[in-house]
Amino acid sequence: MGNPRARYTLEFKIEAVRMVRNGQSQAATAKILGISTQTLNAWIKADDAGKLNGAGKQVSAEQMEIARLRAELARVKMERDILGKSDGVLREGVGVKYAWIERHSRQWPVSVACQALGVSPSGYHRRKAVDVDPERPRQRISNDALLVHIRAVYAESKGEYGWPRVWKKLLAQGIRVSKDRVQRLMKLHGVKARTKRRFKATTDSRHNLPVAPNLLQREFSPARPDLVWTTDITYLWTDEGWLYLTVILDLFSRQVVGWSLKPHMRTELVSDALRMAWFRRRPEVGLILHSDRGSQYCSDEFQTLLKGYGMRCSMSRKANCWDNSPTESLWGSLKQARIHGRRFATRREAMDEVIDWLSFYNHGRLHSTLNYVSPMQFERSWYAAQRQQAA
Repeated sequence: MGNPRARYTLEFKIEAVRMVRNGQSQAATAKILGISTQTLNAWIKADDAGKLNGAGKQVSAEQMEIARLRAELARVKMERDILGKSDGVLREGVGVKYAWIERHSRQWPVSVACQALGVSPSGYHRRKAVDVDPERPRQRISNDALLVHIRAVYAESKGEYGWPRVWKKLLAQGIRVSKDRVQRLMKLHGVKARTKRRFKATTDSRHNLPVAPNLLQREFSPARPDLVWTTDITYLWTDEGWLYLTVILDLFSRQVVGWSLKPHMRTELVSDALRMAWFRRRPEVGLILHSDRGSQYCSDEFQTLLKGYGMRCSMSRKANCWDNSPTESLWGSLKQARIHGRRFATRREAMDEVIDWLSFYNHGRLHSTLNYVSPMQFERSWYAAQRQQAA
């Protein structure tokens, strides 16, 4: 079965333990999930001790991200070392590698083996579809096992994903299943994304400050990163009072490149977000920054900062939220996923939740506009393609 710590997410382990707590026998649960009873028993004992792979420990979003990256690096290195010792398969052709993956599919997940051997999972499955014996019964993951994987992905997104993103995530994990089956199981067991709510705008355009023209004109698909950024302000309620959030969004990858959280809506809120974005990205002169007509964006302080960075200012038409719809969509996703139905005792608690979601959004959230990959993965793939073309 390999090293379970390298194969299973925390959410998967929690769901496995939950099945046993709800009356399923350990033997039946282990058989359904394709794990050993010893592994399952270890997870149950860890859960009893409050130590299920770190469950219950309070860590920052940054610490979580660093831990995930380190674990992934260690996993890939370990599996590449082990697979590299197997029958010289790394030195063979693609067909031999596919055959090796097929023989060891019960021991190693297909996605892991493909990654270690330098072949694509999609290519492996295409070859398998061609070579498969029509009389051979097709192996099919059980509904019980599939539901555990679904709940694990759903828990990992903290209830944000509906069936389309859950299905795409399962495919990315090497679980070959139809979208109709995922949709049917989620509906049957009440696994659904949080309901969307409307939220009022925070723009105060009742001022006599100069207003910039709309340079963006709803062209939301720039050709490369750091050509067009958008920005906006939203607010969250806590028991200590309002907390205001602004972000800087790169329209190419939809990545949040800068943000600021403060208990007020003064110009400092938007200026600090812009400073963060500029120091992180250092864009070329001429970048368009699009916003609404709020007094913070029209202020002399903010406009001076823009000119100092060599950026061009663009503003939406009056009372027209569609001119900045990508950022408005971001607010809807954030509040649907983490804010609606929550009560925050302090501003600090709300800030931690927002920063955690922003990290998840940039690194892991599957974005429908980007063909269901995360903003950072989309940007990395684009840069890799540019380097390949230049080579």
